[in-house]
Amino acid sequence: RRGAITISAGNAGQAYAWAGREAGVPVTVVMPQAAVASKVAACLEYGADVALHGSTIGEAFAHLATLQEERGLVLVHPFDDPEVLLGNGSCGLEILEDLPDVDVVVVPVGGGGLIGGVTVALKESRPAVRVYGVEPVGSDALRKGIAAGEPVRLSPQSVADGLGAPAAGRLAIGIGRRYLDDVVLIDDAGILAGLRFGVERLKQVLEPAGAAALAAV
Repeated sequence: RRGAITISAGNAGQAYAWAGREAGVPVTVVMPQAAVASKVAACLEYGADVALHGSTIGEAFAHLATLQEERGLVLVHPFDDPEVLLGNGSCGLEILEDLPDVDVVVVPVGGGGLIGGVTVALKESRPAVRVYGVEPVGSDALRKGIAAGEPVRLSPQSVADGLGAPAAGRLAIGIGRRYLDDVVLIDDAGILAGLRFGVERLKQVLEPAGAAALAAV
């Protein structure tokens, strides 16, 4: 009844905006001022209240806390939440359904919600499958978090705005330390090469966040 609030570069925000509309829950999405215009527009079209603030996702996170307190909103985290990981785990199950003998799965990483869920689903169902995370060179929150054993804050810099979390979630870090085979880094030139490959060879227009995994492959 009070409404929900989340933060996003745009992808998780669109999902929460859509879900809020379907459930009749008002949703506020906090996004950096430089957020991709089409992602902002989609959140608005789904009925969310979009608050643009700060030049970085870290500054936007600080603004989220202020809005949450001022308006009495319920935080729905974009990635560090068991329900989010469970939902994303369904992607891992679908991979196994389509490719029962899959050897390697490559997943792009932002805050870790996607790779956390996918990895558990895969490794618990088929332990032999190898799972690799892919992060931009300037936005390697999960790799640093796994090394430190806890979230490490950074100022993400990459063409892949969807992979720009200021820190990886604790859940993903714990899962990564237990299950992940590795987290590989790829620079912006490589990410854009993956995007170009998708257009030229697959006839698919990918955003950089999705093209990162293709580029790593």
